[in-house]
Amino acid sequence: MAKDVFHQQVKTALIKDGWIITHDPLTIRISEVVKLQIDLAAESAIAAERDTEKIAVEIKSFIGDSDISSFHTALGQYLNYCQALEEQEPNRIVYLAVPSETYQDFFQLPFIQRAITRYQVKLIIYDPKQEEILQWIM
Repeated sequence: MAKDVFHQQVKTALIKDGWIITHDPLTIRISEVVKLQIDLAAESAIAAERDTEKIAVEIKSFIGDSDISSFHTALGQYLNYCQALEEQEPNRIVYLAVPSETYQDFFQLPFIQRAITRYQVKLIIYDPKQEEILQWIM
């Protein structure tokens, strides 16, 4: 499976934000012949007196011709990954990483906001140029 255009930028941003990348990609088998590959998995570098936080991150660039088509794909993947991890790694939280420009424009549309709320999509908003995480939305 090909890596997203901004894969390395998000990976770098997570490391800057204090995460340790544990898988690139994270592979989840859902049957003998079917496997899912989530772009990145990471753990919190600071695990004070509680269990280490674990996340899985699906990275999207939204640079194609149709943002709504990219959103359909991203949402479907996100929901599938949530279900697979709920069954196999219930302590790992799934995030959808989207570029800040896309979040500011496309993700503010009422239809998209309703979908994000309805499906409880957790977001990482990143700046691909600065290679930084700008916002975590849970």
